[in-house]
Amino acid sequence: MNIYKSCPTLQNDEFLLRLVDNSDVNDLLKVYGDVKAVPLFNGDNCHGDDFYYTTLERMRQAVDFWTEAYQNGWFVRLAIVDKINGEVIGTIEEFKRDENDFFTDCGLLRLDLRSDYENAAAISSILQLIAVSSLDLFGCSMVATKAVAAAEERIRALTALGFIKSDEPLIGHDGTKYYDYYILQG
Repeated sequence: MNIYKSCPTLQNDEFLLRLVDNSDVNDLLKVYGDVKAVPLFNGDNCHGDDFYYTTLERMRQAVDFWTEAYQNGWFVRLAIVDKINGEVIGTIEEFKRDENDFFTDCGLLRLDLRSDYENAAAISSILQLIAVSSLDLFGCSMVATKAVAAAEERIRALTALGFIKSDEPLIGHDGTKYYDYYILQG
């Protein structure tokens, strides 16, 4: 399956993952304007974007770029929908990374959640939908995601799902070394 030709919708009893679209901007502004959530986002190697957006116009620009990125096969950005209240409560970005470092042949997963969903149970439920299936969706040998030390609930969920903290740095396009990655081997 080529995820850039046909993106699946993934769901369980709590959450639904689908391609992000312009109808999500109001809900997403609550995520990307959440000052408690932003420090836990992964902006590594993102050309200085801190993912803190405070206007609908800036949020629309981000969604437009994410749509363009999907159409060009750069990465997939999925909206995370809480099935109980119908709100978009975050996004997952993922792409296959092929570089000259430890994180080659890797599905790099970025999880951005509203702070009230930053708990081990919600994170585990969301990651169970995408982590293992990423190996097939992106044809990679491992999945990696970042969790800074302050993201205690996220780290708890990751380790419970079998992710292991890597001591290896992810090397950015400009040579910058990034740490705090957790990996799940295929």
